[in-house]
Amino acid sequence: MKEKEIRKLDLQFRAEDTDDGKMEIKGYAAVFNSPETYGYTEILAPTAFDGADMSDVVLRYNHNDSFMVLARTRNKSLNLEVDGRGLYMKANLQDDITEHRDIFNAIKSQLIDKQSFAFTVEEDNYDYDTDTRTITKIGKLFDVSVVDQPFYNATDVSVARDINNSEFLARREEIRKEYEEKQKQEELRKAKETLLKKLN
Repeated sequence: MKEKEIRKLDLQFRAEDTDDGKMEIKGYAAVFNSPETYGYTEILAPTAFDGADMSDVVLRYNHNDSFMVLARTRNKSLNLEVDGRGLYMKANLQDDITEHRDIFNAIKSQLIDKQSFAFTVEEDNYDYDTDTRTITKIGKLFDVSVVDQPFYNATDVSVARDINNSEFLARREEIRKEYEEKQKQEELRKAKETLLKKLN
């Protein structure tokens, strides 16, 4: 089973009262080709959401399962759209729910100004030389969240960052060890060749 990962994004998003009286928030939950560094560099490829399962995504506050759900794709109060820039979200909150009004007002006053998403990774690649992970395919999107602190600095709301991304970090460590071992073996081989040439 793929491990769930979370990313926080530091992009402004907006809270607006619409003409029909709805409390609407909107902004980018994820942005493509925007490198961010957190111990290593990570990039979200434009293909990342191709075929991703976004059948039942909820909007949360700080990815908190115990906090009231703010919106949901299943009842069409949350709309997600992938475009050339990234993953754009638009949500309508309910004015008859206290928590919704509180979050809406906090966003409107810019107390909350970041966004986040929780997901599993199906495919990625890692570049040792630049210590960069590129996420090329997301398997499932669990939620988008309005959050307090960012991971990616290029988004409109924010995506929470689980620093205990143990599956990728363990694989990254293994890749780096294997690469370094190959480099050592190559250096030894070259040193032996040089020595043999000198002796001959």
